[in-house]
Amino acid sequence: MRISWIRAYQVLDSRGNPTLEVVAAVDYNGSTYFGNFMVPSGASTGSHEALELRDGEKAFHGKGVLKAIENVNQVIAPKLIGLNPTAQRTIDKLMLELDGTSQKSKLGANAILGVSVAVAKAAANALEIPFFKYIGGLQGEVLPVPMLNVINGGKHADNNLDFQEFMIVPAGFSRFSEAMQAASEIYHSLKKLLKSKGYSVNVGDEGGFAPEVKTQREAVELLLKAIEDSGYKPGEQVWLALDVAASEIFNNGKYTVGGKELTRD
Repeated sequence: MRISWIRAYQVLDSRGNPTLEVVAAVDYNGSTYFGNFMVPSGASTGSHEALELRDGEKAFHGKGVLKAIENVNQVIAPKLIGLNPTAQRTIDKLMLELDGTSQKSKLGANAILGVSVAVAKAAANALEIPFFKYIGGLQGEVLPVPMLNVINGGKHADNNLDFQEFMIVPAGFSRFSEAMQAASEIYHSLKKLLKSKGYSVNVGDEGGFAPEVKTQREAVELLLKAIEDSGYKPGEQVWLALDVAASEIFNNGKYTVGGKELTRD
């Protein structure tokens, strides 16, 4: 089995912003198999996150990814073609060495991630096994627990919430389908609850509601009420999670939440 071809393209994500899609081809037993991956992009970037390489030029308000694409097509691909695609550690290590920076700022984390996953998917297709088993092992039977962003704040919404994501985590179920059923029911209970309180049910940047609630605490209390209204038990069947996006509210050694400065400690 060998990698025979890797190519990156510029595509648009769900927000209408550019990102890159990487397609990899693998030759195995006289046939060619493909894997592709479109790199996701967040609205905010943590101060210690790996760098998502953007062009910074006029097109797409500086968000083009042609430099990252060039790095895939002209720097990464020539080094990987001919390698065994199942040697994932070797492939990833080689790309990290080609980049040589702590935050992947030379080639771009988006370029490296796109190639890594596309090659892995191509290998899984060549072996004719599901991708989650290819990654998790042939005996893999456990799927991830869903975490669903149902109230948006921060850079994901134009409201008063400083925290970026308020999520529900239906972890107390034995089947993925049951967890998603609970999530759907809670989402619609939350919509009904927001309407009853006179809040807008317009959605934010990632599909969660973006109500003009007054505090982070109120958002949490609304979620707990929606869970109970759906017939589930908070802390037993469904938990809450936050993606604060803390770098966005941290300045000069202090966090600012609800218009008040808090010390870092």
